[in-house]
Amino acid sequence: MQQASAVDQTNPAQDIKLLVVDIDGTISGHNNSISEPVKQAIAAAQAQGIQVAIATGRMYCSALRFHQEIGSNLPLIAYQGAWIQEPASQTIHHHLVVSRAITEELLDYFEQPPLRNILSIHFYIDDQLYVRELSQDTKAYAQRSGINPIAVGDLRNVLDREPTKILALCEDTDVIDQLLNNLRRQYTPTQLYLTKSVSTFFEAAHPQVNKGAAVSYLAEKILGLQPHNVMTIGDNFNDVEMLEYAGIGVAMGDAPPQVKATAQWVAPSVENDGVAEAIAKFLLS
Repeated sequence: MQQASAVDQTNPAQDIKLLVVDIDGTISGHNNSISEPVKQAIAAAQAQGIQVAIATGRMYCSALRFHQEIGSNLPLIAYQGAWIQEPASQTIHHHLVVSRAITEELLDYFEQPPLRNILSIHFYIDDQLYVRELSQDTKAYAQRSGINPIAVGDLRNVLDREPTKILALCEDTDVIDQLLNNLRRQYTPTQLYLTKSVSTFFEAAHPQVNKGAAVSYLAEKILGLQPHNVMTIGDNFNDVEMLEYAGIGVAMGDAPPQVKATAQWVAPSVENDGVAEAIAKFLLS
């Protein structure tokens, strides 16, 4: 874990104008809600003129309640940055999809034995979730996300439109790790963005998609800020790019070691209100 000199030698609260937080594992823990200490800390940062945004792998419709709960007036970054929409005006600033050709290749791969029997495949199209069937994994995911998945049998039936994101879900984390490693050998970063948002979620998106690029777009193109004006907080591999982009990047206490290594500071865990601690340390001192 590296400690940046800028954090040591200056008061970052003077420079930070934008705070961007992940949802799951960052502002929301096991109970799928934001604790009062975290909400109060975010409100205190906003009272000092710091704008707060969300960057999540979740669907836009699933992330919206968190955006509203923290009182953000900024565009919401969803789908790892593939979809950036302003809730107040409904304006979609940015939307990138996976090509039909690559989507079909991935589906062919996922349907090979034994993967077909152990993976739940999710296609996200126009902010709706399409699945082959309603597996137990999908039902649990849908309940936590507050969405209604649409079972269509053969997922090729919905490919008249290209997906914003593709997710493969499996409770066996070794299967997800092997899937990620195998497909990273098959596709270059210029063809496909591949990541894990949690240990059981393999995710694929357009090659220009990642949270770092999305936060850069929000900060520089929409708000006219620079990286040193931005603080980001996240907990998993899909947060690495935004932790690296920001002037201050904070990893949560239960983040994987590789994620912590990219951060300038490691906060307590989500269950110990790590976001509140990070805000107090860097923005309210």
